[in-house]
Amino acid sequence: MPDGQQVEVEDHEEIVGRVAAVDVAKASGMVCTRVPHESKAGKRITRVWQVGSTTNAILELAEQLAGEGIERVVVESTSDYWRPFVYLLEARGLAVWLVNARDVKHLPGRPKTDKLDAVWLCKLNERGMLRPSFVPPAQIRRLRDYTRLRADLTAERSRHKQRLEKLLEDALIKLSTVATDIFGASGRAMLEALVAGQRDPRVLAELAKGRLRVKHAALVEALTGQFSDHHAWLARMLLDQIDALSGQIDQLTGKIEQTISAIPAAQPPAPGPGGGAAAPVQAGIGPAQPVPGHVDPQTGEILAAPLPVVDRLDEVAGIGRHAAHVLIAEVGLDMGQFPTPAHLVSWARLSPRTIQSGATRRAGATGKGNPYLKSALGEAATAAAKTDTFLGERYRRLVKRIGKLKALVAVARSILVIVWHLLADPTARFHDLGADYHTSRIDKGRKTRNLVHQLEALGHKVTLQPAA
Repeated sequence: MPDGQQVEVEDHEEIVGRVAAVDVAKASGMVCTRVPHESKAGKRITRVWQVGSTTNAILELAEQLAGEGIERVVVESTSDYWRPFVYLLEARGLAVWLVNARDVKHLPGRPKTDKLDAVWLCKLNERGMLRPSFVPPAQIRRLRDYTRLRADLTAERSRHKQRLEKLLEDALIKLSTVATDIFGASGRAMLEALVAGQRDPRVLAELAKGRLRVKHAALVEALTGQFSDHHAWLARMLLDQIDALSGQIDQLTGKIEQTISAIPAAQPPAPGPGGGAAAPVQAGIGPAQPVPGHVDPQTGEILAAPLPVVDRLDEVAGIGRHAAHVLIAEVGLDMGQFPTPAHLVSWARLSPRTIQSGATRRAGATGKGNPYLKSALGEAATAAAKTDTFLGERYRRLVKRIGKLKALVAVARSILVIVWHLLADPTARFHDLGADYHTSRIDKGRKTRNLVHQLEALGHKVTLQPAA
């Protein structure tokens, strides 16, 4: 008999004795409980009933489930309707799992009703066939609300800017063909002058500042158009909208910084005996570089000073403070939710799925994942790809073989691995391995032998002479 392959089973796959499930909707939830029969061994009692999704109804449900000794409650993640059930049941002390709706779909060919869905969900819970979704703690949830609203307002501001540029095109003003940013200091001054009634292109071109002043002739041509009072009225409204959104974005950024500073886990750890050195890290980040900080009384060496989590993430190539805010809000600060970097990468949908059928094995799409997290990592990867760093060189090595998009995904994955190590160890500091990391580790002798064999295979006789 051939030897089989041992497969590790995840810890949460177990039979649970007393379970409950909630199939949620906007105004109500269908609840199902399965508990052992009091007198018949091996039998189970299944009860299904409907509850409202109001706070008082859910609190009453929580007391009822706690009184029945329910060991675990599963809630299907339907839209945002799951939030009151998860938050209030957790507050009562019940073990609540939020599960992906894709993982709990009913078997095909059976009737589809809310009661049957609730029973099916409860059976899956009972047999340990579900995986819990990541629900961050309350502080991270509040932070997530701020960062997501900031992202949405930033996108809305970008749409208003595009509308204003379209309005200028309608007025035959080609300012964007000369100025890189029409909402910079020079562009904004010209826009305000146009709205105020100035139509002379030479006077408008004189408002240019800095390097844009050398493009005076091109500015005169670009500002020659048919900008009317109609355009001025619309432009004023759009500029006011842009300014209002910019103010709200700045307020949210201040609130985000304040919220993060109030989280104890986001602050640098207290130095231990001797000042507390920063620990070496792995996977693209190395030992902390000596910076002005504490001095080890035994060795006399200057130790790396611990930093708040935002500052430590800001040291990573491609990650700015805004991206650091998003990363903290989306993945949290407790890496106990993700035992290894691979778990975090898989959860973020940055690793391709493996699809195997018979002897055929191929990589599938990465999946959608968290759009806010993937957007921040995509921007960070794009910025890192332009730098003379390990991550930038990684992009340049991969782009020749797999193309731009896949190379950016690979760099984003590397950044997320670095983030996991930085969050898992509060004393860790980022250290770039350098753009020459791979080239400096080439086995020159082996490389030389390979090239010689290739030339000999082509019919050449090779004589090696060391360079002077």
